[in-house]
Amino acid sequence: MNNSNENNANIVKNVRNGSNNKIYFVGAGPGDPELITVKGQRLIESADLVVYAGSLVNPVLLQDIKAKKINSFGMRLEDITGVMVDALNQGKKVVRLHSGDPSLYGAIIEQINELDKHAVEVKIVPGVSSLFGSAAALGTQLTLKGVSETLIITRPAGETLAEDDLAALSRHGATMAVFLGTDKIEHIIQRVEYPPDTPVAVVYHATWEDQKIIIGTVNDIADKVKEAGLTQSAMILIGGVVDPVEYRRSHLYAPQ
Repeated sequence: MNNSNENNANIVKNVRNGSNNKIYFVGAGPGDPELITVKGQRLIESADLVVYAGSLVNPVLLQDIKAKKINSFGMRLEDITGVMVDALNQGKKVVRLHSGDPSLYGAIIEQINELDKHAVEVKIVPGVSSLFGSAAALGTQLTLKGVSETLIITRPAGETLAEDDLAALSRHGATMAVFLGTDKIEHIIQRVEYPPDTPVAVVYHATWEDQKIIIGTVNDIADKVKEAGLTQSAMILIGGVVDPVEYRRSHLYAPQ
């Protein structure tokens, strides 16, 4: 209890002395180092400490920055926030660097709540999601008139999710983007209720130099992914937008 009071007192002191009491949560983008935002790039270049999300962040982004760099892979929540708060109390500028966009499976709320205990403000800088990097790699759009006007973002059951809604969600017939599921591709395909010939794409390391794209259908994609040996870091996209053969022209370009 006394330690907590002392930390809060130090933070108040820093604020009164004009020190920054803000930690920046920055989206690093999907992989291509040029796809971080201008603001995100400026922040990591001016930071004193960057705590980054392991191998999900392209190391090229971290090569030439002056900041101390800490890989948060395997660290406990309290240890991550503790390191950041300690640096902040020393008057340092701190960036928490997440892959893609922090709002999608970024586990940021628990970090924010923990930092709130120390009266630390968080500023979020959005990034380009791997979902959008995958759509770009496929040369398609995620919502398409006459195919699907709806995008469902979800994930399969696993260590941190007891049950998923894949079956119910697939009944909408909308475009489905599945995060964190490449190693569970067979489970996903068995659960969804799309027609067997529905197009499916699995994009590994979207926008990275070693990007790989596997195209198939609900009927055969699991075998193709298994044959390719992909087990992680890939986006699964299910729906007609993967191979848009028949669609209606957008109102923007419709004949007058």
